Amino acid sequence: MPDEESQKRALRAELRERRRIRTATQREAAATALTANLQKLATDTGAHSIAAYLSLPDEPGTRQFLHWADEQGLRVLLPISREDGLLDWAPYDAGEEEADILGMPTPTSELLGPIAINDVDLILVPAAAVDRGGMRMGWGRGYFDKTLGSMENCPPVYAVIFDDELVDAVPRERHDMPVSGVVTPGGIVTF
Repeated sequence: MPDEESQKRALRAELRERRRIRTATQREAAATALTANLQKLATDTGAHSIAAYLSLPDEPGTRQFLHWADEQGLRVLLPISREDGLLDWAPYDAGEEEADILGMPTPTSELLGPIAINDVDLILVPAAAVDRGGMRMGWGRGYFDKTLGSMENCPPVYAVIFDDELVDAVPRERHDMPVSGVVTPGGIVTF
């Protein structure tokens, strides 16, 4: 039986390929439905401040939601990867973007330190897959696991995934952190 890391590597490759072959029409429809569900989650939780991320082209789209949140006056913090494996945060400003050390899109607004996330009411994280028990499998860098594992009073954490990425089980390692729920184009699931 392969170890958890090998299982994760194989599952990540399969999920990356599934994301890669989605059509532009499928991605656009998913982003519209996902935006409505993210708006509902933010409204239902009464969040005034949210930690989220700028989605990449193959990921479930968060950008329409971020624009809506900004228009509603919600404070949105976006992650910036650091060399030491931690995340700095910067306010979303709907403006210019640049790439962090991993090539991930980040805002060019004021840089805040890792503890800025402690003041948010809701956290939205990327994921490769989440199982029905709430265990999140990320993309293997551990940034969000470290962040969530270091928080004393963690608010609700929801992974943003496509519908077919909510699975029966994912390989789990000691450092992996569960989530409170998932938001998909098809709906919101709270664990």
